[in-house]
Amino acid sequence: MSSTKENYWKFSLILIIIFLGWLIISELWPFVNGLLAAFTIFVLVRRQMVYLTDKRKMHKIPATILILLEVIVVIIVPVYLISRALIDKINTINVDISVLISMIERFEVFIKNEFNYDLLSTNNISTLTGYLTKGVQFFINQAGGLVISFIVMLFLLFFMLIDHRKIEQYVIELLPFNEKNRKDISHEVYNIVRSNAIGIPLIAIIQGIIAYVGYLVFGIPSAFFFALLASITVIIPLAGPGLVWIPLTVYLAITDDWFNAIGLAVCYLTLVIGTDYGFRLMLQKKLANIHPLITVFGVIFGLSVFGFWGIVFGPLLLSLFFFLINIFKREYLETV
Repeated sequence: MSSTKENYWKFSLILIIIFLGWLIISELWPFVNGLLAAFTIFVLVRRQMVYLTDKRKMHKIPATILILLEVIVVIIVPVYLISRALIDKINTINVDISVLISMIERFEVFIKNEFNYDLLSTNNISTLTGYLTKGVQFFINQAGGLVISFIVMLFLLFFMLIDHRKIEQYVIELLPFNEKNRKDISHEVYNIVRSNAIGIPLIAIIQGIIAYVGYLVFGIPSAFFFALLASITVIIPLAGPGLVWIPLTVYLAITDDWFNAIGLAVCYLTLVIGTDYGFRLMLQKKLANIHPLITVFGVIFGLSVFGFWGIVFGPLLLSLFFFLINIFKREYLETV
């Protein structure tokens, strides 16, 4: 066989694979959240599957069904019940609109008097409305696809667990690395996914509890509502819960409630920042040894590409990017 014909076949095959891959991904992209969710849960329960099939000698089908039932009971049902409870609570929350309006008006007067800046100008309101609209649309889209994501997740997770060894071996063999680098990159992927999948929900719950107690103690109206916002903002890089805590502290200060303002500020600077940064970094360092900058910029990148699951897979892709650079440096530059 001539070299020209062999190269023609090889590169034609590569082009066909790329085209079909692009076509399939573009058409199935609406289901990507279910795929990402399935992979995340798979990483968390993989050891259980190995234990049941290898140690307990259980057949893989009943073992898979048992783990799926566990996922439904431990993850899906609580998420559904909590979501319903939050929606019901929000619908029945007694948010004193007059108090909120008073907060905004006093803050606007303070900014105008101190800095001669019209905070509620037409341009500022239009900009703020645009950001709020995008934010609301983002959360509505994520919530709206929750049921579909769960169905796709369970369907894919079933086959991931049934054939996990074949799938893992197939993917590993396709990686263009030597045996050591294949093991290293597999280890990196599993550790990063596990770190974010465990750490972020745990931090959100802790932040919500701290916020709720703090807002009750220091006299913030509609404490549950603002605590819920503080918990959600955990996924926002850099700013995080400060987007809620700082404006509330400023409001207490400009209303001359200095005792509660100082108390809220101290609570934020110690408990909130300590939990958000200290505990997050400690957990991620322990589970995956991720650099803080990779986490921050990975989430920024991931949210825009993957939506909610970007908080897990954004840092993963950014970490893999630098991991691949290190492989290239070690294999091809340092050996020259």
